[in-house]
Amino acid sequence: MSDDPQVHLAQVKIPATYMRGGTSKGVFFNLADLPERCQAPGPARDNMLLRVIGSPDPYGKQTDGMGGATSSTSKTVILSASSEAGHDVDYLFGQVAIDKAFVDWSGNCGNLTAAVGSFAIMSGLVDKHKIPTNGICTVRIWQKNIAKTIIAHVPITNGQVQETGDFELDGVTFPAAEVPVEFIAPVDPSEAMFPTGNVIDKLEIPAFGEHKAKTLTATMISAGIPTIFLNADEIGYQGTELQQHINNDQTALAYFEAIRAAGAIKMGLIRDVSEAAQRQHTPKVAFVGPAQDYITSSHKSVSADNIDLNVRALSMGKLHHAMMGTAAVAIGTAAAIPGTVVNLAAGGGDRDSVVFGHPSGTLKVGAQATMDNGNWTVNKAIMSRSARVLMEGWVRIPADSF
Repeated sequence: MSDDPQVHLAQVKIPATYMRGGTSKGVFFNLADLPERCQAPGPARDNMLLRVIGSPDPYGKQTDGMGGATSSTSKTVILSASSEAGHDVDYLFGQVAIDKAFVDWSGNCGNLTAAVGSFAIMSGLVDKHKIPTNGICTVRIWQKNIAKTIIAHVPITNGQVQETGDFELDGVTFPAAEVPVEFIAPVDPSEAMFPTGNVIDKLEIPAFGEHKAKTLTATMISAGIPTIFLNADEIGYQGTELQQHINNDQTALAYFEAIRAAGAIKMGLIRDVSEAAQRQHTPKVAFVGPAQDYITSSHKSVSADNIDLNVRALSMGKLHHAMMGTAAVAIGTAAAIPGTVVNLAAGGGDRDSVVFGHPSGTLKVGAQATMDNGNWTVNKAIMSRSARVLMEGWVRIPADSF
């Protein structure tokens, strides 16, 4: 035994709240509560969040942290009083990789957005004069990752956030209070909703493993989150698959990553496929199929008569168990624009909302798209989610981990 034992620093306590928002959950922080060197972007902040969540974990379990070993549960949120005029709170989202030392700041989490308003109210970040004794508190959120406005309508009872209720959300086990969320101008008129200029593209995918080189029909859209939509039948699927059909197939997952990298280049998000690994959160890849009956992951029957189309989406390299909120915005927007892969799968024509099937059930999302000077714009997309505090107090991490 050494006479000069190594000195290990004690753990530090950081105020935090563990919340579910939609079909995701994550660790929420007030910016002012973070250690001083973590209050600014950079390696210290990233390392802190990695240690909180329990990444990188070569076992893929995040046992030594707050993460749940899925893309839906390896998430962090940092909130502060808004510096943006006309907004209540600034919302910064960090998607934490599970097996890599990497925090992706390139996009938003639409599901956790449903919890942002509640946390902001409970943390004193919303002016108390805006909070009714009973009714709805409208929280204007500035989403810093993507520089967009989101509005959450949070129910209030006796001056407190109302979390319990009878609103049921497929992919979430228990009912809760409904929180309508509006994504305002998810694509600015100055931005290209379709980065290639086309509602339909031919996406060239090079030969990969057992897959021959192939040209896929794709809609690549930046609304809610950059997303590549494909036809399920062109890649050998139906659109009714559950997680085990894809996530247990490493060859399929690698092929989807090759598709994602090719689409990211065409969308101008990266310059070379080698850069895709450092941009895991965006773009998303989703495949669509016409409405058909299927059985959900909870063994519930979904009838084709009750949906407009089926959609399956991948997040952080795995098929999502339900649907990412930001991808739902992309689905609703693409469905509203005639001729897209999503619109055609839903039957084509004009529409301002769709009900789509996902692995856990169904979801309705609305969007209003218009053509303006030859460019498509969308005023807002709206959907309902729910949110709930799971635990609050402090997270503890070693003082030398950040």
